[in-house]
Amino acid sequence: MRNGTLLRPFLLLLGWLSVVLAVLGIFLPVLPTVPLLLLALACFARSSEKFYLWLLNHNRLGPIVRPYLENEGLPRGVKVKAITLIWLSIGISVLFFVPLFWVKIMLLLIALGVTAYILKMPTLVGENRE
Repeated sequence: MRNGTLLRPFLLLLGWLSVVLAVLGIFLPVLPTVPLLLLALACFARSSEKFYLWLLNHNRLGPIVRPYLENEGLPRGVKVKAITLIWLSIGISVLFFVPLFWVKIMLLLIALGVTAYILKMPTLVGENRE
């Protein structure tokens, strides 16, 4: 059996799993929607042009990743919402649900890193793609 024969179904499965988790991430701020959609696009690019184009042209999911792929950045409102949800969800977790001190520190460092990454991204000016 060729490597490509095994790799294609694996990439398709990983791509669809990423899409499902990304959609859940729209409602659950702990799951990172954009990185999961980018992972799905990468998987589909190597396994299925049909699914790659479907995701890129999807009326709800496509606009989430297209500005990122085109190096346009994110709208200011999206940045504010993302950072707010990150700190809200991690803050609640650290204060009420995570008992281990080192895990609390790790979560706060992750929140700092993601916040810095989002702030570093260009801000999309012009049309509002929220």
